[in-house]
Amino acid sequence: MPAPNLFSPLQTGALRLPSRIAMAPMTRCRTDQPGDIPNAMMARYYAQRASAGLIISEATQISRQGQGYSFTPGIYSPAQIDGWRQVTNAVRQAGGRMVLQLWHVGRMSHPVFHDGAAPVAPSAIAPDAQVWVADEKGAGRMADCPTPRALETAEIAGIVDDYRQAARNAMAAGFDGVEIHAANGYLIDQFLRSTSNLRTDAYGGSLENRLRFLMEASSAVADEIGAERVGVRLAPYITARGMHCPEIVPAILEAAGRLDALGIAYLHLSEADWDDAPQVDDDFRRALRARFSRAIIVAGRYDQARGETLLASGLADMIAFGRPFIANPDLPARLAHGWPLADFDPSALFGGDGRGYDDYPHYQATEAAC
Repeated sequence: MPAPNLFSPLQTGALRLPSRIAMAPMTRCRTDQPGDIPNAMMARYYAQRASAGLIISEATQISRQGQGYSFTPGIYSPAQIDGWRQVTNAVRQAGGRMVLQLWHVGRMSHPVFHDGAAPVAPSAIAPDAQVWVADEKGAGRMADCPTPRALETAEIAGIVDDYRQAARNAMAAGFDGVEIHAANGYLIDQFLRSTSNLRTDAYGGSLENRLRFLMEASSAVADEIGAERVGVRLAPYITARGMHCPEIVPAILEAAGRLDALGIAYLHLSEADWDDAPQVDDDFRRALRARFSRAIIVAGRYDQARGETLLASGLADMIAFGRPFIANPDLPARLAHGWPLADFDPSALFGGDGRGYDDYPHYQATEAAC
């Protein structure tokens, strides 16, 4: 059998995908207010990118408590479910497939989202980070995250149930599945790391205990919608937001084995994408492959050549592209034909109207002959 490339089909769990090009989750902050409701502009934006083998939605809070940035969408109210249904209908009509990324930010938040109360976290440790906070007119600023409140043990079961309900709501909204965001310094990742989790109850201390919240949330979601429709995003080498932890790689590998036994459809690795970021070495990739038998998606400043090389090695099964999809809604066609990639407008990433969002054109093939 020839080695797979970006344009090879992939079947993993219940997801039958026509290519190995995924659209990575990207926060864009374009919901309707009040209520953080997905809208027609978002439906156009995602439908324009439906040629991706799989679209992974922007991170979507499972509850009001789970929010940490202005204008990010939720999946806990009837209006939000209806708004997302508008999006999934548009994507499906354009021939696409889409999963919803389930999100609880934990300490990566601000009291403005919680009626003045502190955000919650495994432990009362500030993340040394900022979040985007906007006023009612959409004027935004970066605000420091304060010291969070440590969750009481009795509260954790309620958050697990929020994940379960959010997965149910996602399926009602027409998604093909969900991805649990357990990476990048958000709540589940905070539980995984010994540097952000100083708990002494059943959710902290030992590796077994630090994995407990991830596995409880993943099991609840799998029980609700079927493990074959569930992915999990993890971040083995990201250290930003106060997330450096010398014990995270063994934790990720142990989690991978347990998630494989649970039967989830895929793992999604969020790899650091800044210039001097630590590289994910092949020893880790081989160890992960030995523990997880289904699809592995990777994201982190991949281009076509680097993605093809990793697919050919067998150490990943799908490549997620983030920034290239912003200004190139037809990215798979551009990669297939060698057409040039457009640059995106960084000033229009968060909030605003359709400028720099749903107004990027598809490539005109006639230009190639000029």
